Amino acid sequence: MGYVAVKGGNEAIEKACQLFVHERTKGLSRPLGIDQIKEQLYLAIDRVMGEGSLYAPDLAALALKQSAGDTFEASFMLRAFRATQERLGYSLPVSTEKMRVVRRISSAFKDIPGGQILGATSDYTLRLLDFDLLKDDAARRSAFRERLFDSLPADAEIPSTFPKVISILRREGLLAETVEAAHKEGGLSDITRQPLTFPASRSASLQALARGETGGMLALAYSSMRGYGNIHPTLGELRIGYLPLTMPHPVTGKPFVVGEVKVTEADVLARMQGSDGVPRFSLGYGICFGQNEIKAISMAILDRCTRTEKPDSPSEDQEFVLYHIDGIEAMGFCNHWKLPHYVDFLSDLDRLRKAQDMARAKKLQENIHADT
Repeated sequence: MGYVAVKGGNEAIEKACQLFVHERTKGLSRPLGIDQIKEQLYLAIDRVMGEGSLYAPDLAALALKQSAGDTFEASFMLRAFRATQERLGYSLPVSTEKMRVVRRISSAFKDIPGGQILGATSDYTLRLLDFDLLKDDAARRSAFRERLFDSLPADAEIPSTFPKVISILRREGLLAETVEAAHKEGGLSDITRQPLTFPASRSASLQALARGETGGMLALAYSSMRGYGNIHPTLGELRIGYLPLTMPHPVTGKPFVVGEVKVTEADVLARMQGSDGVPRFSLGYGICFGQNEIKAISMAILDRCTRTEKPDSPSEDQEFVLYHIDGIEAMGFCNHWKLPHYVDFLSDLDRLRKAQDMARAKKLQENIHADT
């Protein structure tokens, strides 16, 4: 967070802040409760938590309310709050096969072990406005829930875990293994404690991507998909669910589960490669807080793009990608142009006037020579 607002003209700034609060509260509608925001705008909450790099639904809802719905500002608030908190420890690695799945699809295979689980999604709906929502009330919601749950079979069994789809390819030797061991990297990186250096380790790169801004990551991934790069992948598996958070016990040191975190995970299969001369599919990996499928897929594509041996496009340049996907850094830099630049601009203006005078004098001299 290198660029933030500076203080100056305190009285005017204080009034501007008060006016911002007034704009949010001046209407006659009932104030939005934190629970309402968290429950009804859950996708926005998930996006703010991911880009703010802090899994805290209540705080994300508070930030979204305080920022009047500006997800950039809300993410900035959440990450700033995170920076003030004490680091208690690191969670232990956990396999995503232990995820309590609520949605799971694959575009690579029609029939997958455990089956395709569509879950809650708007992917298959027409993007038409639902004017019935203008009259949304408790009775309407209750009637909808009755229709939904009355049609469910009473004896439906839900598996606790599902096998990974890419394991099918791995067992057949069709997948190139690209995951670097932590000991080869000198231990796992922590980009919240040390600045990024390039070439970045795989763990540092994935951390930067995991808290990147969704739109920025999508734009870069889309550029590769359209041909400004070489990665046009197939979605091996996309899964959404609750992953157990495991920590070492502070007394015994034994691992124990302290809770679970909702995440979205994506595995994409890209063009064939093989270091031993045998062609195999390469893998791109993405995982982020909450339900944010666009971000997870974009992350997986960019993970694969930035591991290209000879990059020849922006999406394959690791330094370009990782430096430009941080929405909070980008927003701060963009916003800093609203701060006073009087001295800089007056200097530019002075140089421009002198350059114009010199150009006119030169042109006048050339005309004199031409006349003689």
